[in-house]
Amino acid sequence: MTEPNQPQPGWGGPQYGAPGTGPGQPQDFGGQAYSGGYDQSGSGYGQQPQYGAPGYGQPGSGQPVGGQPGYGQPAGGQPGYVQPYSVPVVGGGYPPDQDAPYGRNMYGEPYSDKSKLVAGLLEIFLGSFGVGRFYLGYPGMAIAQIAVTWLTCGIGHIWPLIDGIMILTGKVRDPYGRPLQEN
Repeated sequence: MTEPNQPQPGWGGPQYGAPGTGPGQPQDFGGQAYSGGYDQSGSGYGQQPQYGAPGYGQPGSGQPVGGQPGYGQPAGGQPGYVQPYSVPVVGGGYPPDQDAPYGRNMYGEPYSDKSKLVAGLLEIFLGSFGVGRFYLGYPGMAIAQIAVTWLTCGIGHIWPLIDGIMILTGKVRDPYGRPLQEN
């Protein structure tokens, strides 16, 4: 009878490997020794074979330890270093203009905060109430349009209609002399 702690051929599952090699006998994997089952001391599995260039990944070799080069390290190679980034600028690649927050037209004039389309449509459809001119910031002209429309019994509505068409064609500016936005 054999000792109870020693592995026996055919006992404890199937045997893998080339004939003549078994537990405790080293196998050759391309010049690297690998103990396929129990190591010589009987304490468990043997060492795995080392792959790659000798010294690669070893501490002090100058090569990264484990993984691929460049992965797992913070940007800049310094611990706690955060790479600065820049915010992309919207619209033409220039920084925002403080004098023209709504942009500039093709002649370099800053746009108004009022829309040409909104002002024109308000003046055409609600011009008898002066809504388009109130929207643009001309309260005196808005009151005059209301008075002319009501005093002429509606015949004066032609004035707000023509005024709305002029606003849509870009002939009217805001009270500060800025052109209306093109949207």
